[in-house]
Amino acid sequence: MSRTLSTARRLTAYAAVLLLAAAAPAAVDPPAAGAAADPVAVTVNARAGLATVPDTALGVNHAIWDQHLGSTETSDLLRAVGVQMLRYPGGSYADIYHWRTHTAPGGYVAPNTDFDTFMAATRRVGAQPMIIANYGTGTPAEAAEWVRYANVTKGYGAKWWTVGNENYGNGHYGSAWEADDHPDKSATQYARLVVEYADAMKAVDPSIKVGAVLTMPANWPDGLTAGADPGPWNQTVLSLAGPKIDFVDVHWYPGGSAAESLARTAHLPDAAWLLRQQIARYAGPDPGRIGISFTELNVGAGQNTQPGALFLADAYSGLLEQGVFTVQWWNVHNGIGTVSEVAGQTDYGDFGMLSSGGCTADGSVCEPPFNTPFAPYHGLAMMNLFARAGDQLVRAGTDEPTVTAHAARRPDGSLAVLLLNKDPDAAHPVAIDYAGFTPADEAPTVHTLANGASGVATGRSGSAIARTLPPYSLTTLVLRPAGAADGRPGAPGRPTAGAVTDRTATLSWPPATPGGAPIAKYEVYRQQGAVSEQLGETAGTSLTVGNLDPGTRHTVNVLARDTAGRVSWSSPPLTFATGSPAASTCAVRFAKDTDWGNGYVATIEVVNTGPSALDGWTLTWTWPTGWQQVSSGWSANWSQVGTEVRVTSTPDNRRLTAGGGSTSAGFVGAYSGPNVLPGAFRLNGTVCTTR
Repeated sequence: MSRTLSTARRLTAYAAVLLLAAAAPAAVDPPAAGAAADPVAVTVNARAGLATVPDTALGVNHAIWDQHLGSTETSDLLRAVGVQMLRYPGGSYADIYHWRTHTAPGGYVAPNTDFDTFMAATRRVGAQPMIIANYGTGTPAEAAEWVRYANVTKGYGAKWWTVGNENYGNGHYGSAWEADDHPDKSATQYARLVVEYADAMKAVDPSIKVGAVLTMPANWPDGLTAGADPGPWNQTVLSLAGPKIDFVDVHWYPGGSAAESLARTAHLPDAAWLLRQQIARYAGPDPGRIGISFTELNVGAGQNTQPGALFLADAYSGLLEQGVFTVQWWNVHNGIGTVSEVAGQTDYGDFGMLSSGGCTADGSVCEPPFNTPFAPYHGLAMMNLFARAGDQLVRAGTDEPTVTAHAARRPDGSLAVLLLNKDPDAAHPVAIDYAGFTPADEAPTVHTLANGASGVATGRSGSAIARTLPPYSLTTLVLRPAGAADGRPGAPGRPTAGAVTDRTATLSWPPATPGGAPIAKYEVYRQQGAVSEQLGETAGTSLTVGNLDPGTRHTVNVLARDTAGRVSWSSPPLTFATGSPAASTCAVRFAKDTDWGNGYVATIEVVNTGPSALDGWTLTWTWPTGWQQVSSGWSANWSQVGTEVRVTSTPDNRRLTAGGGSTSAGFVGAYSGPNVLPGAFRLNGTVCTTR
């Protein structure tokens, strides 16, 4: 297509391509050349409910250096793929941007990018705005006046406001890219001023939500403490500003090669768990009210090609499953970078999901015409086809690392299954097993995004239980249920856990609303990967469950069954952790002494609290993830096989006297993902009390 095409002709031509793609059958059933011999086992478990998709789920970033931010063409393209939230004024520019004068000293501000233009574009898209108040060079008063202009003067109803962008990048930890004019650049000062911003902004409009910037667990500067701060950035900010904020804002750029970035989406459940643990521990009363937004992410390599599309769909799905209320791609338009070839396609190193139409400095390579969609745009289109506001995401899993699966149950009873083949070279046949859902005996609707495709192809083909996924592809199946779903009970409310010990917990939940028949009982299930294990059932709304593993995370759901045998949707999930025994013949104290973001030094104290002396001891634990390890240790013999750590005594410390004899040992730990500490330790096979 010529680069001289008019905007209208380009948009019309692209729409025609989309229509042709939508009309084409999704030919993904026959075995493909180079396909793996054995099918990948995919499990979709509708009993294992996860989060419900919010109406702010699918987001992208706009930036004030993009003169087409408010154009009709750009807005219509974003509307076409279901964008629900737009962030402004653009990353680190937010900390130099002054909204009233529409200036950003030290940065470029394009024409036609002022706040009113952004809001007009947001309304045309049908999205909600997320606005970044200037922390680096602004004031609480300036932010409050922006709220007044937006919501009192103009009546925009802008609900979501974040204080600053990546303010930990202000030099406090060494690296400095974020503007910050405050003499005190500590996490403590940021938190104190977040309180001032929140108070000033909510004095104007109490209905707004104010967010503070946190770091992604296991990403710099997570774990680092600088200056006089009482702890790392997240701990400090939450401890001081937690009672005043409504959400926390996190960015994630996993880095590495395309394969490494695509594999690191496996970190997301543990990262979300750690963030919530930090919020619960440090943010003060009612920490459950604090939401989580991921407002910047992008793949490490292949930003414009299929790795970008695969990463977007996998990361958006994984984060939404964990209850994140919005995920936002960086960004709409960005500009050409380092040009390369990825899986047979030209990648322009452009972090935008729409082409900027520019060329390299020497003019040797040019991007396709302006606003031509790149692969992540099509990945977002796939997300819009897969998970819609009000859908309940449910657990799905596979037995092959390069094939991942996600699923969503819809209010009409249908089920959508998203399958990603991250293998750039081989097709993978899959065999799909369903629990808690029976698909109709008909060809499902199939949406496919193949490597290098100009859009998502849609058709009806094959069966619900077997399919072949092309190399580097995204496939969504939409399945109708067998039989009518009318009359089923409503889902029970989210359970809570009380009286949690090392082995038991009492679960309680709000009752379900009956459907066509009275409710007969409630069934309680624990998620084990993509499989559910029934823990018990009751006619009431409370159940004490036992035989739980100590020091372990447990995710449970409750389903209602009526007297006619109809089963409700799953309740929202509850994840809780069991503790250690209140009384044992041993005790362990695990303490991190220093942490530098991907490693730390720890000390372990072992105490014999039993009535008999120990002459030789072995301490064992299991790492919660596969990316944690003991690098080296001292004052004991250290070994690790898989995720199992074994520490044995030396001649100098083998004897522990009865009733409190103790010894200490230390190690250097390493981690390449969220560092979830072990919750249970065993001394000579006995589970110890963790102090």
